[in-house]
Amino acid sequence: MFIVLHRLPDGRVELTPVDRPAPGAAPVAGKSVVVAEGELAMAVATREVEASPRWVWDDTRRWYPRLLGLGVRVARCIDLRLCHAILRRSAATVGSELHGAARGPYDTAQAELGHSDGLFDVVPESLPDPVAEFVRQRRAVESSAARDGLELLTTAESTGALVACEMQHRGIPWSAVVHDRLLTEALGSRPPRGGDRPTLMSADVVEIRAALDAPDLNPDSPADLLKALQRAGLSVASTSKWEVSRFEHPVVEPLLRYKRRQRLLVANGWSWVDSWVRQGRFRPDYVPGGVVTGRWATSGGGALQLPKAVRAAVVADPGWKLVVADASQLEPRILTGLSRDAAMAAAGDGDLYEGIVSSGAVASRAEAKVAMLGAMYGATQGESGRLVPRLAKRFPRAMEYVEAAARTGESGGVVSTLLGRSSPRPGDDVAADLPPEMDRGPVGRDARAWGRFTRNFVVQGTAAEWALCWMGATRAELHSRFAGLGDGAPHLVFFLHDEIVVHSPSEVADEVVGIVERSAAAAGRLLFGQAPVRFPVTIAVVDDYSQAK
Repeated sequence: MFIVLHRLPDGRVELTPVDRPAPGAAPVAGKSVVVAEGELAMAVATREVEASPRWVWDDTRRWYPRLLGLGVRVARCIDLRLCHAILRRSAATVGSELHGAARGPYDTAQAELGHSDGLFDVVPESLPDPVAEFVRQRRAVESSAARDGLELLTTAESTGALVACEMQHRGIPWSAVVHDRLLTEALGSRPPRGGDRPTLMSADVVEIRAALDAPDLNPDSPADLLKALQRAGLSVASTSKWEVSRFEHPVVEPLLRYKRRQRLLVANGWSWVDSWVRQGRFRPDYVPGGVVTGRWATSGGGALQLPKAVRAAVVADPGWKLVVADASQLEPRILTGLSRDAAMAAAGDGDLYEGIVSSGAVASRAEAKVAMLGAMYGATQGESGRLVPRLAKRFPRAMEYVEAAARTGESGGVVSTLLGRSSPRPGDDVAADLPPEMDRGPVGRDARAWGRFTRNFVVQGTAAEWALCWMGATRAELHSRFAGLGDGAPHLVFFLHDEIVVHSPSEVADEVVGIVERSAAAAGRLLFGQAPVRFPVTIAVVDDYSQAK
């Protein structure tokens, strides 16, 4: 059973039941019930217990944070905005009303969160006519030859939206005291004024100016720094690390050191702590499906780029542990499952890279890693380009799979992930959302660049689907096993593409390890059935995040 939520112009909320249709049939809406905004949490909580419905709403961010703030958790939902983006572009929905439709209200960005009395609150407006949008989406899924894949994909994507809100609500345990100590050790004492440099960075500037004979140089100005470097005899075209490090000069060491410190200060310095850490918690602003491949992004806080320099500040609460799980060699294993390459599956029975070495394709584990990256990203030159042909001889099915995806992209065609998320075409209206590596080339004009994108799209996008299923299975079993502990139950607090972190009471941490491992195996079976591909996870039970690395 589905229940569609719609916030009316007067602020009340309409709840419309929709029965699950028979395969191939369109859903039929039942009689709606209207409740006051203040009664919504109780209405949802009651129906969650009595009917265990799948809640259907326009955007999870418009509804779920408020419910969580009032103590209401839901098990399942359909996020119409996220599902709309998948179904509108998917090659598996060609012929449906939704496929290729003109952009409309459901193509908007994720709702923004505001603040109210220290608690997150949601934007009150609803997107228009969610019942009609839900019916359109169900028709697109039910009429597709790839129905099962789309069903799983939209379910996983929507579950990811629930997880993102829950992780933000609970927050990552974060010690501002430890963070301050780490910054002081790395950067020097905190300056009394926001615009000043920490002491160690100020010392770096003195060295840089002396080495370049530029007493007034501001190293934060790329234009001024480039001129100073060139005046000092360094024929550099930019101030990048790679450009500067090619030269032997007294300025190189202090300049690179300053740049490292500056990145830390800007990304995760004291201002970051002041903005993002409250009451011992960092609450990242995740954007599920924020990248065209289905990977997540963030709209604030930089949770997907926590540098090693500050990870020791992620400290479990007293009596708790962090269960840190990393999916080993995820993308190569995804390629194994997609291609059904038996030789690569045999190599991946243990450490995949060691298995590639044992196959005779390359001489070392380091070469195996470089070769696999080259295969998935389309390397034709350098060490990767040299090693990729060796993989092709040993693992022809896997290499042909990504080569076929590349050829499709080069011809301007569309490729899809295992479950049915499709890539954009050159010139599509999502071009601005392409990954950064595509923005550096003439997207839509360079066929090889587009081929490299589609080559990686099928692997990275399917890996994102596996990760969603992994998180969803972990979330479900954690709740099933520990719901009786209330706020003392283990819960997901962090996600980074192929890594999850669970904050767990110490006494059940070992049990949580088993849940995370079983969930990884379950995600593999959901996507690849009985295909001989394994998804091992490396798990560490630690007191702070830095101990897991």
